[in-house]
Amino acid sequence: MNIQQVKQRFGIIGNSPVLNRALEVAMQVAPTDISVLVTGESGTGKEIIPQVIHQLSARKHGEYIAVNCGAIPEGTIDSELFGHEKGSFTGASGSRQGYFEVANGGTIFLDEVAELPMQTQVRLLRVLETGEFIRVGSSKVIKTNVRVVAATNENMQQAIHSGKFREDLFYRLSTVPIQLPALRNRQEDVHLLFRKFANDFAEKYRMPAIKLTDEAVHLLQNYPWPGNIRQLKNLVEQLSVIETSRDIDELILASYLQPITEKSSFLVKNDQSQESISERELMYKFLFDMKKDLTELKKLVLEVVNNGATMPLNNDQTAIVNRIYQDVYDESPSTARILPPAVAADHHTNYPVLPETFEVHEEIEESLSLEDREKELIQKALEKHRGKRKYAALELGISERTLYRKIKEYQLGE
Repeated sequence: MNIQQVKQRFGIIGNSPVLNRALEVAMQVAPTDISVLVTGESGTGKEIIPQVIHQLSARKHGEYIAVNCGAIPEGTIDSELFGHEKGSFTGASGSRQGYFEVANGGTIFLDEVAELPMQTQVRLLRVLETGEFIRVGSSKVIKTNVRVVAATNENMQQAIHSGKFREDLFYRLSTVPIQLPALRNRQEDVHLLFRKFANDFAEKYRMPAIKLTDEAVHLLQNYPWPGNIRQLKNLVEQLSVIETSRDIDELILASYLQPITEKSSFLVKNDQSQESISERELMYKFLFDMKKDLTELKKLVLEVVNNGATMPLNNDQTAIVNRIYQDVYDESPSTARILPPAVAADHHTNYPVLPETFEVHEEIEESLSLEDREKELIQKALEKHRGKRKYAALELGISERTLYRKIKEYQLGE
């Protein structure tokens, strides 16, 4: 069977080289029992490839079961896939065969395989490697001969890196990877698909098929199609049902298309760059919000200072208020602009009112020497306790003997 016959048999529309290559690989791998992983964006038609592989294999007379791994609750996925025994969990009124037991000799298609829980991934890996599994609530090993084809629209390397998917299972599933192209990479196929869907819906709703003008075809082929074939099919159905005219021009078509924005996911080359852009945008937003909050905090400090006109400030607080004033009101600093100990406020402008004359405050760099700090603390303790060494020593947490030695060392008694 050649590739055109496969397309006719399975209703596959398109002649783009990337689509043909995917079908060729599927046809070549079908006679074997090799596991296949189909990747591609959502809406690209990944479910067709497992059907092609199954029907062109020696298992075509066996069971074909498609399982949507993302639609089954985590608590029941093991039971669905591998079965369970009576009484193994609440509600298990009887024993039940799982999909791997029912599909013995056939094919199982695991769609959205990246959504499998980690515990289920371990069970699946054992089935792929040994062909054995155990029902939930049982200790009996069951053999099965099932061909597994999986599909996902996620970036599997990222899923592995984040700990969401087992690396060994990924390599076991993707013995042969098949990548389905996005619709925006199949420009020559877009109009063919449009006409196919238009004829299908015309037959379904018993009405004439819609047609596109040349300008509308050009718009159709150059639209990025973030939802791929699924989005195109929905669009054709809407046009067929809603529009009374059977001739669709570019204005009518444009009114049904989603507007294109710079943040649209289809403008990003791959999932990895999309994730990094999202993280960068979140980081920028966080920084901008933090800067805004800091500015509001500075304004609040100035308001407190302004409202408390007689509030005394020490030299350090004065310098801080000056820096805040310069940041908030974006005024150049001056060597003489130091607020006096009592800050007055102009209640009309809410700006601090600075006097015409200023005292130049010289900031002295604080010493970080341990000896200087120790000497200062001993001196303060002695002053606090009026020279009584016993109480000063207790305050400092040292013995009176050590305090006496330190006083001699730093010549504090002179």
